[in-house]
Amino acid sequence: MSNLHFDTLIIGAGLSGIGTACHLAEEFPGRSLAILERRNCIGGTWDLFRYPGIRSDSDMLSYGYKFRLWDSPKVLADGASIRRYIQDTAQQYGITDKIQYGLKVTGANWSSQLRLWQLSALHEESGTIQRFTCKYLLCCTGYYNHDDGFLPHFPNQENFKGIRVHPQHWPEDLDYKGKKVVVIGSGATAATLIPAMADKTAHITMLQRSPSYIYSLPSVDKLTAVLSHLMPRRWANNLARRRNIMLYRAVYLACRQWPKLMRRVILSHVRRQVGPDTDMRHFTPSYMPWDERLCAVPDGDLFKAVRSGKASVETGQIERFTENGILLKSGQELPADIIVTATGLKLQTLGGMSLSIDGSPYLLGEQMTYKGVLLENLPNLAWIFGYTNISWTLKLHLTAQYLCRLFRYMEKNDFDVVTPYDNSNNALGDSIMSSLKSGYLTRDEHFLPRQGKSYPWYVFMHYGRDKKMLLNDSVEDGRLEFLRARQSTSSAPPSRKAS
Repeated sequence: MSNLHFDTLIIGAGLSGIGTACHLAEEFPGRSLAILERRNCIGGTWDLFRYPGIRSDSDMLSYGYKFRLWDSPKVLADGASIRRYIQDTAQQYGITDKIQYGLKVTGANWSSQLRLWQLSALHEESGTIQRFTCKYLLCCTGYYNHDDGFLPHFPNQENFKGIRVHPQHWPEDLDYKGKKVVVIGSGATAATLIPAMADKTAHITMLQRSPSYIYSLPSVDKLTAVLSHLMPRRWANNLARRRNIMLYRAVYLACRQWPKLMRRVILSHVRRQVGPDTDMRHFTPSYMPWDERLCAVPDGDLFKAVRSGKASVETGQIERFTENGILLKSGQELPADIIVTATGLKLQTLGGMSLSIDGSPYLLGEQMTYKGVLLENLPNLAWIFGYTNISWTLKLHLTAQYLCRLFRYMEKNDFDVVTPYDNSNNALGDSIMSSLKSGYLTRDEHFLPRQGKSYPWYVFMHYGRDKKMLLNDSVEDGRLEFLRARQSTSSAPPSRKAS
């Protein structure tokens, strides 16, 4: 079978892949572009997760696309709405026809002789292998395993006679009406599931080993709704987006600068929400704010469910599963018909595919990122990796705009290969996400690229600094090696339009 060749290949048709494709298609309409997507539809995370209450944990005006602003008063949107928003964006910007579905990219090799990426992709439905080549490869696959969530082994778990389910693989026909449910976990997924299920269950319990920081956000942006009647709606949404970016960035920086003060502020907010009869021990983490991500709940719905008595929170360690529930080390037993193991994600980079250069393996965990976009010692490949301390998508736009700048510079100077090199021994032992201590990161952070000592190898997770670095600083800074395009192009196969 012959290779299908494209100027640019994007892996992943989720929020990042569609957003990046929109930027590139608008900037370089003459270049061939395709997206390889493993699933059978657009959406990525928002197509995979279907558990009750699934929603964003970032405000939608900053989480949505800058070039197509979220146009709804909902602050935290449900998963189905986000999925439709991504699909509608792809349709509006002419990206839908560029997507090839059902393809799991298993490997990508850079050929120095051909100056091309060579990809192998498994068409999972038929079991056939398809092969592609491209000049530029952009990975928009997120950072967790879509096949399996993290599931620790629980003693005697086989003894439990009820139903056990992981949120990443939620059964469509799961009936929890009138059932006793225990949700193991204290992160965003558990905080979403509890209020979404509470009205139908006989009782639902959040069982946590330790608490997380949880705060309430209004479900509707009333100020923007008012302003949209006084000015064009797009103006009002733009103002709100800028406000939210500044506000959430300020909160994050305040948490890092004055952690004890911000801890008191957050916990006093929780105390008002849960009322005087709730044991604050269940909502008081042992770590400081933003050592792990904060969980947002719309209109305090989790706190309302606890206050009403429909839901409860227990903090303790599991001794073992029993036939009818969970026995804690304290001796308390939690009865359950259904146990939901909201125990987190498995970290995975590049969608699980292998990378190589001329057949020699390239180990991502031993390299640094250049400006958080390109990978050290690796030609013509970008890794779209968003923010973890504010909306993921903000970094997506900066990255896509930087790539457009880089590609224009290469086009103008007749370059066809770019590779970042570190000549100053900048690599550190920490990963690019070392500032967060979430379980899934500490378990598998050796898979992530290394952190560097200084610019441009240090990953700031700082919107203001990144904006300057990616949009204003010179493309050529002495750390990128460019190769001139060869006079003969006979070695490259002809480009094919996505079908």
